[in-house]
Amino acid sequence: MSIRQNPETTRLPDFCNMGVMLRAMLSVNLLAFFAAAARSGGVARLPGELLDLAALVEPPLIAGLILLCGLRRWLARLDYRYGAALVVALASAVAMLFAPLFDPLGHAAFRSAHLVAGAWGAAAALAVLSYLDLRSRAFSPALAEARLLALTARIRPHFLFNCLNGVLGVIRSDPRRAERALEELSDLFRVLMAENRALVTLGEEIALCRQYLELEHLRLGERLSVRWDAADCPVDALVPPLMLQPLVENAVYHGVEPSAGPAEIVLGVRREGDVVHVEISNPFHAERDHHNGNRMALENIRERLMLFYDLEARMETQARDGIYRVRIQVPYRKGKAP
Repeated sequence: MSIRQNPETTRLPDFCNMGVMLRAMLSVNLLAFFAAAARSGGVARLPGELLDLAALVEPPLIAGLILLCGLRRWLARLDYRYGAALVVALASAVAMLFAPLFDPLGHAAFRSAHLVAGAWGAAAALAVLSYLDLRSRAFSPALAEARLLALTARIRPHFLFNCLNGVLGVIRSDPRRAERALEELSDLFRVLMAENRALVTLGEEIALCRQYLELEHLRLGERLSVRWDAADCPVDALVPPLMLQPLVENAVYHGVEPSAGPAEIVLGVRREGDVVHVEISNPFHAERDHHNGNRMALENIRERLMLFYDLEARMETQARDGIYRVRIQVPYRKGKAP
């Protein structure tokens, strides 16, 4: 599961999460496969048994997941034991409601359709919750947070090194600007020294990027041009900490620094329904790509997106026509705007 689903105390899984829904469906269908194998008595009858059980299992399974997704905010407030008991009861009730629709199939095991279906629904829900709980313990918050902090720590040295170089470059020629830059750098230190375990708002991430780019302007001057396409930016959207800054740093390091003349970085952020889209593009210099740091940072961010969002987030990269693009999609989760 994602970190968002695994706070310090044990909680029910987020049934709206794509990864949770997929794992629940796979688990229930695996149970149905074993039940069909046990009932068939032979390989020849197995496909027929699978089809019959799929017709019985899939509708209540999908309906139950939709119901649990709709109740997720209320379920999240419950103690795990009571919440788990309620999930099992709801799964049993949904299965019992669907049972009369399939009773005309005439299977002997379904003559007492309501009771049998209810028992199967409860058993399946209990098995899925047990599996998700075991998986949650395997990827415990302490382990996930340790990985997150380690990934973040890999990004910090280059970030701070470049910022300090920018300040040193103007400390004699423009002392006032250097003093202001040091104040900005102290703000960045404050962000970097935070625990970085919780999601932050997109507005905070953008503010951090703006501070970083201001410091890079000290080193690069007119060579660095930045265009923001953020008119529809949802500043209250929750995102992983330090999601954008490493990508902007890569754009500067791999796109602007190797350029012989001025180079432009374009940052686009918009919301479409329940999805937040982020795109960062910069010039691409294949013949001068002198470090593997770009690939490492991308893998770091991809891994953190998985830790926070599981399968709900996507990140794609593309290098075409001299432009390198990074596209990120994350689910819109509303936080408190900065």
